[in-house]
Amino acid sequence: MRSLSLLTSLSIPSRNTRFMAQSAGNSDGKKLIQIDISSDTVCPWCFVGKKNLDKAIASAKDQFDFKIQWHPYFLNPSAPKEGITKREFYEKKFGSQSLEMAARMTEVFRRLGLEYDLSGLTGNTLNSHRLITWAGNHGLDKQNALVEELFVGYFTQGKYIGDSKFLAQAAAKVGLEGAEEFLEDPNKGVAEVHEDLAKYSTGINGVPHFVINGEIKISGGQPPEVFLRAFQAAASNAN
Repeated sequence: MRSLSLLTSLSIPSRNTRFMAQSAGNSDGKKLIQIDISSDTVCPWCFVGKKNLDKAIASAKDQFDFKIQWHPYFLNPSAPKEGITKREFYEKKFGSQSLEMAARMTEVFRRLGLEYDLSGLTGNTLNSHRLITWAGNHGLDKQNALVEELFVGYFTQGKYIGDSKFLAQAAAKVGLEGAEEFLEDPNKGVAEVHEDLAKYSTGINGVPHFVINGEIKISGGQPPEVFLRAFQAAASNAN
């Protein structure tokens, strides 16, 4: 599975490429960096990529303003809604390699100051993507905060990504009201998720996948310096 191996592609166009309007300077004089992220909520490298992106943004916030938007991707669209234990799922999918993969992720998370937790269930991620897309309509800052809460709960606390109670609690933590009612109707937001999937994630072979200012593409859980170089390239090409 491509999402479980560190990808290293960084595609940067020439200085003559015309960037999106969002790259123009803001009223505070800083250029705006637009980041579109395709991700699945059960992808550990997506969480790693987010933490490294967060570090890069923290280092560059005095130079740039940032607009981040999350988009859906399904690593396993047919995953059961009732869930399956994580260990059982990984053993069935990867066989003897599952233990090595778990050890590797444990070490990667440890370096980020996190404890990788393989307890609990994994399964279908549609409801989490419905919620993330809905959150984006209430503000991209809240959407980004929600994604963090979902990652933390699923990867470090043994929460089940398909549990509506967990999803609603995560939304409440970041100040989103009405999530429980939204999730009660299984049809709400489904069309929007599939529209977003078709627009942003078609043709992607693995996640996380980052698109900066509509042109620069980064795949995998890259270190902060890769993102920092991309920010500078985007700003240079916007001149």
